Amino acid sequence: MDQSNRYADLSLKEDELIKGGRHILVAYKMKPKSGHGYLEAAAHFAAESSTGTNVEVSTTDEFTKGVDALVYLIDEATEEMRIAYPIDLFDRNITDGRMMIVSFLTLVIGNNQGMGDIEHAKIYDFYMPPRAIQLFDGPAKDISDLWRILGRPIRDGGYIAGTIIKPKLGLRPEPFAQAAYQFWLGGDFIKNDEPQGNQVFAPMKKTIPLVVDAMRRAMDETGQAKLFSANITADDHYEMLARGEFILRAFGPDADKVAFLVDGYVGGPGMVTTARRHFAGQYLHYHRAGHGAVTSPSSRRGYDAYVLAKMSRLQGASGIHVGTMGFGKMEGANDDRAIAYIIERDSYTGPAYHQEWYGMKPTTPIISGGMNALRLPGFFENLGHGNVINTAGGGSYGHIDSPAAGATSLRQAYECWKAKADPIEWAKEHREFARAFESFPKDADALYPGWREKLGVHK
Repeated sequence: MDQSNRYADLSLKEDELIKGGRHILVAYKMKPKSGHGYLEAAAHFAAESSTGTNVEVSTTDEFTKGVDALVYLIDEATEEMRIAYPIDLFDRNITDGRMMIVSFLTLVIGNNQGMGDIEHAKIYDFYMPPRAIQLFDGPAKDISDLWRILGRPIRDGGYIAGTIIKPKLGLRPEPFAQAAYQFWLGGDFIKNDEPQGNQVFAPMKKTIPLVVDAMRRAMDETGQAKLFSANITADDHYEMLARGEFILRAFGPDADKVAFLVDGYVGGPGMVTTARRHFAGQYLHYHRAGHGAVTSPSSRRGYDAYVLAKMSRLQGASGIHVGTMGFGKMEGANDDRAIAYIIERDSYTGPAYHQEWYGMKPTTPIISGGMNALRLPGFFENLGHGNVINTAGGGSYGHIDSPAAGATSLRQAYECWKAKADPIEWAKEHREFARAFESFPKDADALYPGWREKLGVHK
């Protein structure tokens, strides 16, 4: 059934929709299956995303038609489809009237992802009007809160050198805590990796008190504050809250130095929002493990990583992993910096829409996945700043001297970039950074040809 007369209006102007402030706009790359017209398939997609189905029904009235989703732009050659969703279409909380990402996703990538006339449809950008921004929680804490704890300026406080305990699974409580202590002698921030939590060989109730002791010893020895991101992910919200409350009790007077990590993609929006609201005093660390199932360029459905990051800020993530933009081991490219910019800036023009955040706190880009001191100068140059958290696991524990030296080398790499110095010349004056060349020789060969001769390394 051709529904384009009802669910498409190509006379609508995007700037007028934005000025009106009553619609959430969503940009897709959509291709219909062979034998189906583009506009017909697009209208069917909008119908299934809102008030319609595949036949006429007797219960439709004039009010119902007023909340139809409308296709307002198509370009078959570029697979461009944009849909305007009335803001009143989306479910709202009965407790406080707030909007929910789960409702947003239910409509914009709900049943339409399985329709028989659609070859693929993937969101690459969306626009939230001012009223919608007001109705999402946004972050309770941001990177300025971490800078304050670390004794830094709360504006442009700079790079936070972090790690993931390696190996990420398999350590019993005592060696886990010892590994944390060794890194904290040189670095700032340690996170549980996404699978770590309450394994039978490392129960949380034994591991966390040892981590608390390791943090306090490292702070005593260095005279510097330290940060720990603890994984509270669980299927059951009550279990998640129990984990968080236990961790806060264990850290006691140092509880402000604890972030809570949630596996936001596999755990879902409900878990993120529960953590954001129940633990509003903690930095909320959104780990996106599993997201590649829909965000990878090889996936033609769902949404991309830019969209995931943008949603995380609305939900209240203090920080989210954004990849390494082609500088680490994970899939990505230099222009992925847009994923960082949309969450950290108050105003940004993305691939389809300009988004104003109206003072909503920023979400920190967290950089992880195959990074080490040698890769960081190029990364910072591409991004244009160093106000990020970097969790370098192998880049710290793979350093030839020690995890503390690995942590120091990371910070020295940041200082090298800030000084606009030549890395080889910088290495001559900074031992830990210099030793990173010997620690990661394949990267050194690729990034800094001739480094052995220049640094006097003969092996």
